[in-house]
Amino acid sequence: MNDGIHTMLDQKVKQYNRIEFIDKDPICIPHLFTRQQDIEIAGFFSAIFAWGNRTTIINKSKELLQRMDNAPFEFCTQHQEKDLKKLLSFVHRTFNDTDLLYCIEFFKHHYAKHKSLENAFFVDVLHKIDQKNKQKNELEAVEKALTHFQAYFFSLEDAPVRTKKHISSPLSGSTCKRLNMFLRWMVRQDKQGVDFGIWKKITPASLIIPIDVHVARVSRALGILDRKQTDWQAAIELTNYCRTLDPKDPVKYDFALFSLGVIEKFN
Repeated sequence: MNDGIHTMLDQKVKQYNRIEFIDKDPICIPHLFTRQQDIEIAGFFSAIFAWGNRTTIINKSKELLQRMDNAPFEFCTQHQEKDLKKLLSFVHRTFNDTDLLYCIEFFKHHYAKHKSLENAFFVDVLHKIDQKNKQKNELEAVEKALTHFQAYFFSLEDAPVRTKKHISSPLSGSTCKRLNMFLRWMVRQDKQGVDFGIWKKITPASLIIPIDVHVARVSRALGILDRKQTDWQAAIELTNYCRTLDPKDPVKYDFALFSLGVIEKFN
C-alpha cells in the first residue's frame, strides 16, 4: 500500500463526499424525492442514463420525471394506457421510448409484489448464502445480484431485445458501472448526505466500485489498477485495492477517483 496515495485519496473523498456534490451529479435526481419507491425509480433511471455529459443526464432525467407528473412510483404502478402516450418520443442517446415503456411495465409488475426494488437484486441471492461463510460469500453478493437482476428484469413476456444493452451483467464481462453506481446510492450511508443508505440487505463492504473510462484511467495512472481491459475483472481488482484502504467502505473512493478523472482531469 502506498501511504501517499492513501492519504491523497482520503483527502479527495473528504473534499467531494459532501452535500455540495449533489447538485451537479445525477444523484440529484433521486434527491428530489422523499418516498423510498420514488427514490428507487428516479435513481434507477438517472443511473441508467448516466453516460456522457452530466448536465444532459440531469436534464433528460428531469424531462422524464415531468412526463411522469413528477410522481414516478404512482405513475409506474397506477397509470392507464392513455397515460403512456406522454412517454412516446422520449429519447436519451440510445435509450428510447421502447426501452422506457418496458421499464415502466417491469416496475408495475415488481411493485405489485414487493415494497422495494431492493428485492429485485438481493432476495433470491442472499437466502442462498451459507451463514457459516456469510462474510466470505457477501463479497460475491453484488456479482450474483447483478446477474440475477438482469435475468429477472427481462423475465416478462415480450421483453425487447434492444433494451438488454441498457441493463448489464457481469456474465458478459461488463463493468456494470451504472448499476454499481445505483447500488452505491441505495446501500451506502455515511451521514454526509450524498448516498441514501436505504437498502440494508447487504453492507457497504460488499459493494463494487463503479468503474468507467475516467476512473480506470486515473487508477492506472496512480498504479492501483494493473488490468488493461476496463471490464468486470478490472472492477473487482480496483475494489479489492480499495478494500485494503477501507474494508468496511471501499466504494467511498468512487468520489475520489471519479472526481479526479471528470472534474480535475487528472492525468
